[in-house]
Amino acid sequence: MTRDFRYYFQHPYARLIFAYLVTFCNFLIYAEDPVAHSEKECFIPVVGNCFSFVATRYPTNAWAFLKVFMWVGAIIIGIVVGKIIVHSLVFNRLFRLKMFNEGQGSWMTMFFTSIMSLFIISWVYNGLLKIGGDSTIQYEITENMGIKNSVFMKAAATGTWCGDFFTAWMVTDIMLQEKLYPHWGHAVRKWWVRNYHRIFLFWIIVVVTSGIVLMVIITDWINWDFLNRDFITSNEFSRGILASFILVMDLLIVMQDWDFPYFVNNFDVKMPGVNTAHFIIRIPQLLNPQSWKIHISGKWFNYGIIFIVMLLDLNMWKNQIFYSPYEYGQYVNPEGRIITVKDRYSLETFNETEINYEWRSTNINPVTNLTYFEGDMMMNSRYVGYSLALKSIAFVPCLLSFLCFGIMVWYFGRWKPTDKDHYAGRLKKRPKRPKRRSLFNRSIASIQNGVDLMRFSKRKAHFDELDVANPDNRAQSQDVQDVPV
Repeated sequence: MTRDFRYYFQHPYARLIFAYLVTFCNFLIYAEDPVAHSEKECFIPVVGNCFSFVATRYPTNAWAFLKVFMWVGAIIIGIVVGKIIVHSLVFNRLFRLKMFNEGQGSWMTMFFTSIMSLFIISWVYNGLLKIGGDSTIQYEITENMGIKNSVFMKAAATGTWCGDFFTAWMVTDIMLQEKLYPHWGHAVRKWWVRNYHRIFLFWIIVVVTSGIVLMVIITDWINWDFLNRDFITSNEFSRGILASFILVMDLLIVMQDWDFPYFVNNFDVKMPGVNTAHFIIRIPQLLNPQSWKIHISGKWFNYGIIFIVMLLDLNMWKNQIFYSPYEYGQYVNPEGRIITVKDRYSLETFNETEINYEWRSTNINPVTNLTYFEGDMMMNSRYVGYSLALKSIAFVPCLLSFLCFGIMVWYFGRWKPTDKDHYAGRLKKRPKRPKRRSLFNRSIASIQNGVDLMRFSKRKAHFDELDVANPDNRAQSQDVQDVPV
């Protein structure tokens, strides 16, 4: 295999570093993110509209039935548009992308088109709500999700953990199954594919680590601000850089795949925790003896999860770049530390004159007979008040990574894989070595040579005797001596 840039960029060690480093960085930004402690209602553009359309803000009477009918219809429309128009016509026939060939990537395509369909139909639903007047205007669909930021961030941290864990395990699993780097981890790869070692190890690790991680996220048994104690201090700019770095690593994980950018491989990557490379679900078709098949392959299953995690990471980046303490029910003390408002009265009235350090440190809460400041939660995270132009610099690494993504698609796409050579010439054939004979075969050959030598010696002695008796046979004896042993 040629040791060029691609060899080192997609080396197993490099892939392991990025796969597990992004998991650590996601936990770090979750611990440092002040939005994760906010008690205000969570708002996310587009995704918030879809969530509130499906899960929250249900009116009474027939309006509830209309809402269910419309979001179910929106999902069906999104599935049809994603499968037939976007996947089959645009990706397959128009752009001829091999990574979407034969139904590959259709689930991810239908997921994103369903989100856009829900977002568009939610605005149609808002238009119908205006017919009901003031009684239904409170159920209007907005980007507000109807849940607190702290609750959503716990769910997002759980989702990113699951996504990052499956991604890291998929990266580890595929490297230990394939043979593109034959000299890397030879003993480990041999043990990995033997029996059910990889399956048992997966379920042991996922149960133990997930139990610990989820308990830490849900119960808040471990207080990061107490453990940190100003060892790591972050502000909105550094957190934006970290969020941008996480997005870059998500793209790098995709670009480091050995089958990038075509994702064509005659080797089926087994899905984590199971001994199969895909799932096939057969759904009976009405009035037809045939059946529909739902085919979920291992590689698109894992990379589909990465793209969902990228949405959560993109929301995290948005929170840092456009962060303002007041919008999240928070304020800043003279040292720059962010403080979260905890009492319900201040959050419901949401008066800007009452959500600041001067007012809350001098006024008494009649419920607790303490200052409002003493009832709030102070974090180690800082807010300096950088300008939006300066914070936008954090998006430069993302722009460079997307540019690099396009360049690598063009550059690596020049070598198209085939059924016979799915590595597109990267894996060179080794020169054939002469076959070594076994010890038994060498012994038999030696014995046979000894027997032939004895026969030749006897014949030579016989002709020598004839030469002495008859000199005319000397020429015939000379011919016998020229015969090679």
